[in-house]
Amino acid sequence: MAPSFASRLGIEHPLIQAPMSGSTPPALVAAVSNAGALGSLGAGYLEAQAILDQAAQIRALGDRPHAIGLFVLPDEFEADMAAVAKAREQLDALMAREGLDVRTSLPPRWAPRFSEQFAALCEARPAAAIFAFGVIAPAQMRELRRRDIRVIGTATTVAEARAWADAGADAVSMQGAEAGGHRGSFLHEAEDAMIGLFALLPLAARAVDIPLIAAGGIMDGRGMLAAEVLGAAASQLGTAFLACPECSAAEAWKRDLPRAEEHRVTTIRGFSGRAARGLRNRFVEAMPQAAAGLPYPVLNALTAPLRRAAAAAGRGDLLSEWCGQAAALVRPQPAAELVARLMHEYRLARRSLAH
Repeated sequence: MAPSFASRLGIEHPLIQAPMSGSTPPALVAAVSNAGALGSLGAGYLEAQAILDQAAQIRALGDRPHAIGLFVLPDEFEADMAAVAKAREQLDALMAREGLDVRTSLPPRWAPRFSEQFAALCEARPAAAIFAFGVIAPAQMRELRRRDIRVIGTATTVAEARAWADAGADAVSMQGAEAGGHRGSFLHEAEDAMIGLFALLPLAARAVDIPLIAAGGIMDGRGMLAAEVLGAAASQLGTAFLACPECSAAEAWKRDLPRAEEHRVTTIRGFSGRAARGLRNRFVEAMPQAAAGLPYPVLNALTAPLRRAAAAAGRGDLLSEWCGQAAALVRPQPAAELVARLMHEYRLARRSLAH
């Protein structure tokens, strides 16, 4: 990591724990930050008060810098209610066949309001804010600047990296095709933005002059160094932290990661309506056609109770088991130990390269 970027963030290591919404409780974020990396609270699904509460919990566990991640979305969504009704019918039938005593329901709203989440983020004042699914407005950028919150955008193409650079971001996370979870694409269809990380990094390095963060398929220190050689100032790892005891991912999901076959890691829309990378499991293969056509966040809201029930029942095969392409390389261990291990591997790789 370039010293200026490190000093602005106040962290010791060129390592960011990805803001995986739904799987990054305060204990994980604080453990990573206290170990010298940048822990990140994935707040995409949190209401404003929950963001404030969890940010306070992180600070109660340590005073090291951390980040908060949000999805850039409209405040309101319209849905085709006839399509929603058909999808609910098919999803309920699927869960009945699978023996889960849970049914879909209509939420008060399809997703938290981004404007309220953004206000909470500003009040929480993390060291950095990480955004995906779009670029924030100029007024929002100014507000973050006023509060001395560093801005990290997410891009899946060079054009998206330029958009973030033009908006004034401090850095941009380049999300390669190998990355687990939701695709951050906003200028292109997700299927057109599945560019491998090690092709994407040098292209972006040539196009923008802000620090690049490598995201996608990196599971050890060797991968971190390889990304650095190709132009990255830091690496952002998500899947690597899923198996940590501090992570709130379902235990069945954690158990499935070490035996994940690489050819079964694929791009999925059936859980949320937005392209995301994860394991092709029973739910993915049995996903009703009507439900699969609903957009994000409508489908995401409808499947939420089903996913919670599957987690409670230990049914990993019915969960959204998001993961990067190299998921089988996951090492279950406490987050602080994993940070130390990653940095040891990184230093060993640097010394090996120098000889």
